[in-house]
Amino acid sequence: MNMAKKVLIVEDNANNMMLEKDLLEVAGFEVLQAVNATLGIELARKEKPDVIVMDVRLPDMRGTEAVKILRQSNETSGIPVVFVTASVMAEGLEEVKATPNSAYISKPIDTHTFAKKVGENIKNV
Repeated sequence: MNMAKKVLIVEDNANNMMLEKDLLEVAGFEVLQAVNATLGIELARKEKPDVIVMDVRLPDMRGTEAVKILRQSNETSGIPVVFVTASVMAEGLEEVKATPNSAYISKPIDTHTFAKKVGENIKNV
């Protein structure tokens, strides 16, 4: 039996969360949700998702900071991260590109390709 791939969405905007969750569930993912980076880090440690969809601008810390914290622990260091960001400013992009084992999708997301792009970042073990 094929286990559903687990994806953790870390997103503080309820509309974006709903859209991303729906798209991923329709594509067959099991979806976990966190509304800020602190919760996201906790959930990632507990649930070990196959991939994390991380908003860059979160209320408590930047998504890139949260990922740095996750990268420091053996349990979570290998989890691929897909950043979702509306701010495609040069510095923000550099910050995201400097994060190992990550990709990014710009907002507004393309509903036709979103789940596929997220899935492409999962390492087939």
